[in-house]
Amino acid sequence: MAWKKPNEELSQFLEEKISIYDVTKKKMFGFPAFFVNNNMLAGIFEDVMFIRLSGPDRDEIISEYDEVIPFEPVKGRIMKEYVVLPDSLYSNPEKFREWLDRSFQYVSSLPAKKEKRKKKLP
Repeated sequence: MAWKKPNEELSQFLEEKISIYDVTKKKMFGFPAFFVNNNMLAGIFEDVMFIRLSGPDRDEIISEYDEVIPFEPVKGRIMKEYVVLPDSLYSNPEKFREWLDRSFQYVSSLPAKKEKRKKKLP
């Protein structure tokens, strides 16, 4: 099954909001994603926005917002540290900034990943 193209409006919104942090933008499977020290922080997949959170923060956001769900880009393959944010959260500037800050703080605390080298074709 082919994935839908990323929601451009949502992509631009996230890029604008995340620009206050020291992040790197890359594409993951054709979708915009943002990284800190080569660790994924947030991104857009089809028409949803996701962020990475610590265990306690994930528990808190899921208990606070009924619409927050684990990020599952492929059925049966949950990305354990990531949650999908509902419109009700990212349309609230103060709450969205709070959760984006928590995500940035958590991902910044992770050890830096080494850049993967691309294989050269023969």
